[in-house]
Amino acid sequence: MKNKNIIKVRKKLDKLDDKLLVIFKKRTLLVNKILSSKTYKNQIVDKKRIKIILKRIKKKSQKNKIDPKITLKIWKSIIAAYIDYEFRNFKRK
Repeated sequence: MKNKNIIKVRKKLDKLDDKLLVIFKKRTLLVNKILSSKTYKNQIVDKKRIKIILKRIKKKSQKNKIDPKITLKIWKSIIAAYIDYEFRNFKRK
């Protein structure tokens, strides 16, 4: 028999995952807007911006008492996934 508390918490996690999917859809739409304004593939990776984003996430994680190792791994993964997405969907003008 499974622990009822675990089942209840997993359902909450599933609901959060559903909300994250909606957020990623919105993020993808915004990335598409930015991508459409890029003329060259070398504009896709902005190392300076990535550094600023990761620094901000680390600071906010610490402020909110979230393990920054977790959030930095997540954001690095998100950034890498969207860089890959941009390269796959780049259309030269």
